[in-house]
Amino acid sequence: MSRSKKTRKSNENAPKLAPRTKKKERVLSGKKQVAGNKAGSRHNASMIESQANGGKAKSADPRHGSKKPVQLHINTETKVEKKPKGPKLTDEQKLLKLEEDPRLNGLLDMLEEGKNLNSEDQKWLDKQLNQIEALMEKLGITDEEDDEPQSRKAISDDDLFDKFESGADLLKDYQHKD
Repeated sequence: MSRSKKTRKSNENAPKLAPRTKKKERVLSGKKQVAGNKAGSRHNASMIESQANGGKAKSADPRHGSKKPVQLHINTETKVEKKPKGPKLTDEQKLLKLEEDPRLNGLLDMLEEGKNLNSEDQKWLDKQLNQIEALMEKLGITDEEDDEPQSRKAISDDDLFDKFESGADLLKDYQHKD
């Protein structure tokens, strides 16, 4: 099928264009409505208000932001002062501190008397006891060891002397290595 170009001529059935009118006969619908304020209105608004107030001008300019002064440099004195940390506690000191805690002792006494603790106190008590147990394991202290010396038989003086002498021999060997 061959291509046929479109023509600009219209048929009898095509829509008709409105007849042209002369410029003189045309009537303008009116001026367009202007949106917004006139140019320079923000500058003139203060003058209009000052005239309306009897010559008293506004002290604050609404076009500017906060008048609060901004600090341009950082004062090192106003920074939060850190508390000086003391020397680190050893494990023995931590253990003694935990065992001497009055709250812990009070709660343990309440448990021995058969009183029930509220959930918050029970959680705190469990946490403290776990810390104490961990420190005791770290230091090598257990409740079983406290019971063992009573059940052990006394070691003879000869055995203790032999141990001492063997330790002295090891010390001499160590010193002569250098």
